[in-house]
Amino acid sequence: MTTPSLDDLVSDWLRLDKNESTRTEIEQLRDAGNTAELEKRMRVRIEFGTAGLRGKMEAGWSRMNDLIIIQASQGLCAYVLAHVRDAANRGVVVGHDHRHNSEKWAHLTAAVFIASNVKVYLHRGLVHTPLVPFSVKKLNAACGVMITASHNPKQDNGYKVYWENAVQIIGPHDKGIASSIMDNLVPRTWDASQLHQSSICIDHTEAMKDAYFTALESLSFPSHRQSTVKFVNTSMHGVSHIFAARAFEQSGFDQFIPVTEQQQPDPEFSTVKFPNPEEKDREGATYVLAQDPDADRFSAAEKCSDGTWTTFTGDQLGTLFASRVLETYKATGKPLNKLAMVASTVSSKMIEAMAEAEGFKFVECLTGFKFIGNTALDLAQAGYEVPFGYEEAIGFMFGSEIRDKDGIAATMIFAELVATLRERGVTVKDHLEELYQKYGYFETKNSYFICSDPSTIEKIFGRLRAFTNQAKYPESIAGLAVSSVIDLTVGHGFDSTNPPTYRPKLPLSSGHMIQFRAQSQTQDGPRIVLTIRTSGTEPKIKYYLEGGGRERDEVHQLLPLIVEDLKNRWMEASTHNLGIP
Repeated sequence: MTTPSLDDLVSDWLRLDKNESTRTEIEQLRDAGNTAELEKRMRVRIEFGTAGLRGKMEAGWSRMNDLIIIQASQGLCAYVLAHVRDAANRGVVVGHDHRHNSEKWAHLTAAVFIASNVKVYLHRGLVHTPLVPFSVKKLNAACGVMITASHNPKQDNGYKVYWENAVQIIGPHDKGIASSIMDNLVPRTWDASQLHQSSICIDHTEAMKDAYFTALESLSFPSHRQSTVKFVNTSMHGVSHIFAARAFEQSGFDQFIPVTEQQQPDPEFSTVKFPNPEEKDREGATYVLAQDPDADRFSAAEKCSDGTWTTFTGDQLGTLFASRVLETYKATGKPLNKLAMVASTVSSKMIEAMAEAEGFKFVECLTGFKFIGNTALDLAQAGYEVPFGYEEAIGFMFGSEIRDKDGIAATMIFAELVATLRERGVTVKDHLEELYQKYGYFETKNSYFICSDPSTIEKIFGRLRAFTNQAKYPESIAGLAVSSVIDLTVGHGFDSTNPPTYRPKLPLSSGHMIQFRAQSQTQDGPRIVLTIRTSGTEPKIKYYLEGGGRERDEVHQLLPLIVEDLKNRWMEASTHNLGIP
């Protein structure tokens, strides 16, 4: 296949793009002879994958803009019509957040589907991300599209796709949609001005919000609502405030104190350097609840009696939530062997320890809520109740109505937990210690190595797969014996726990990803889980390390030794000039 010239790529763009602003961007770069910038923008097309699209808002094939949105929507529309029963009548749900261009691109997406006579449930105004998958399920829609870039920088935006099962897409749909996009590159419409006059553009926004909050109500426990606990809410993007406020009001809690600088939608993210959940201290606050990006993530901090703060990690919150869900499930009297919980493979194994002690099922899956949600659906199909799933990067799923992360639900479950513990005179930090005493102490130490040379990355992972003369993976780390190896990399799939085939039970990843478990010689000694993986978006080799055991000091002292051995003996960081954050 002949590689197109830069002139051809520019001409093709100018032939198809009808947006004067982005046309002018490319024309000015062309006229200025700025070939370096044009190569960045035009040479490689932005890739559609399981995360949909995400990138910088600029003109060009590698960026997010009107033309890319229209092409993606045309490809998605054609694919859905070909693969989902009665898709045109069932329709598509479209929502958007507050970022620059989000509303416009939601309208363009809707216009593309309507042009193909596909019904569109277009949410009016900004919505929090969980409302889109909730609506897909509630309305029995063929798919859903949310215009959002979640925690990306303010210059970015994205296009997230939910399948008819109301879960983010996984393979083979990602590749099928990507192929369909390439078959539908010529825009068939640019006009979204008459959307609301169309008989197949339907507004169920308020009805879906009402249904969502009714479903949210079923997750909470009204006996604990008369509480004097003080909460502060930081809606970092300004998306979550109205949803969190309504949730507090309907639950009977005293209204939280909002951080006023973050109360209203702000596409410039003026109060944060990077739009990820973070806590913001306020004098006199007992608990700080941090919401967003687009109200699907959640984090929390607790002010102790001595004035110090405890900021809970995603894994600690996962443990607290799992314990709360377990307690609630036990109260129903249902058999524990029909209860299941899910966490991604890089998340804490403390829930695994809880499952072993209590008799419920724990399942780990690949990273991302596309896998957490689909795993939960598979378990439900097998007869399990799956009321909880999470990923350590502060995303939590509750109940059966939304198989995706939901920061508003997490807020209310946390508030209920706090109120329940307050009745016992126990802080959240103290309760976490109780759980450590019961199930064992777990501590994480996650970080990364910086490496921008793909050949070096290949060499490092190649050595890990042929570490000794016997062509085996490493057999020890920091004095612990490696007890299992699971390589989830395409072309290298291996699971030492699954003889005789040794095929991994989990799907394989296009990037390198290997999980090691190791344990001490003594039966009650500490053990670790270490996952090493490449990043799809950054020049990094990430590692996720967790130690577990009965003795806190043993685990705490072990983890730095593991990191040192990983750095020096396994990764040969100095030899490969790896950057250390």
